Amino acid sequence: MKCRVCDSTNLEPVIDLGCQPWANHFLKKEEVGKEPRYPLRVLYCHDCTTAQLDTTVPKEVMFGDHTYLSGITRSLRDHFQKVARETHTRLDRIQGKTPAVLDIGSNDGTQLRIYQDMGYDVLGVESSRQTAAIANQNGVTTVNAFFNHDLARSLGRNFQVINASGVFFHLEELHSVTRGIKESLAPGGIFVVQFLYMKSIVENIAFDQIYHEHLLYYNLHNIEILLRKHGLALFDAYLAPIHGGSIIAFVCHEGERQPTPQLQSLRRAEEASGCNKIAYYQAFARHIEELKSRNLSFLQEAARRGKTTYGMGAPVKGNTLLNYFEIGPDVVPFLVEKNKLRDGLYSPGMHIPVVMEENVTDPPDVYYVLAWNFQKEILENNRPLIEKGVEFYFPIKTKAA
Repeated sequence: MKCRVCDSTNLEPVIDLGCQPWANHFLKKEEVGKEPRYPLRVLYCHDCTTAQLDTTVPKEVMFGDHTYLSGITRSLRDHFQKVARETHTRLDRIQGKTPAVLDIGSNDGTQLRIYQDMGYDVLGVESSRQTAAIANQNGVTTVNAFFNHDLARSLGRNFQVINASGVFFHLEELHSVTRGIKESLAPGGIFVVQFLYMKSIVENIAFDQIYHEHLLYYNLHNIEILLRKHGLALFDAYLAPIHGGSIIAFVCHEGERQPTPQLQSLRRAEEASGCNKIAYYQAFARHIEELKSRNLSFLQEAARRGKTTYGMGAPVKGNTLLNYFEIGPDVVPFLVEKNKLRDGLYSPGMHIPVVMEENVTDPPDVYYVLAWNFQKEILENNRPLIEKGVEFYFPIKTKAA
């Protein structure tokens, strides 16, 4: 295959997590055991340093209807509020004109409702039918489509702000989408791209953030290569704690703004870490195996002592972990969730039933927290259970959670 960013064929495998189902394919009872599996392998590009999957599950399969809702978690809503305020302060005002914001992969409209409250004209583009319907019902104008260059042209307008939160690493049509952003961004406008930081993923051994929806894994170095190909440039960025470590990057038309000292500092730290070299990924693969051994030892010891263990949360990334560690309902009989779109479904691959949090009347001895990236919120919300002696075990441990 060719590199998704630079078209190089100089690619080398660095991580192999076996054949796994598409991780967001939560199953109805009649679908259990019938889900397809796909290779889950990461390649490293020796030319642009991009880590990427070598298998593409079609976007129509993964994003035509999914069950993720961004408004479920308070931590994410608070994060979106902070990003919207920061973007607004960086935006050059246009006298007498209401600023417009486009959100690519706008989900249930959580981010756009914040911009609405700030006086912006908002438009979302969301590929999931039921999720787009939820946004429209909540008064957030949302187009049910995949964003790309053709769709950008069909909109026939420019936006002072374009947001892409947690979607830029999903893109099967990567260059078409980036061209569409370039064309849709008003002069002086800001493209806010929020992405999982691969440097943090490796530091946290957060291998569960590798799954088929995440086709690409960005550090600053390789996303800047991509942006420059399309006449765009980073001018500011910072590392946020959300999802265990995400970059919030502010992008303009090339030549419009100078890089901030904050961005320059991040670039220097990245270079000093060696995170864009293949040895970094080879060490990551070894650390994944060590993490697997530690987690299975914990679960085995809990079972030996007669303790019951439930999964806390049914996040998409949790299915990478469950499948690679081969943790099934004999070890973790239930995944406890808040998202009602997953009520009564089964996890892909390991077939663990999902139950709603309010229906768990008899808590387990241990919660194995798959939604580890919301550690602080989970511990705060479950203080009464902790005081009763319920243990909350986080398979991925990070200070940024």
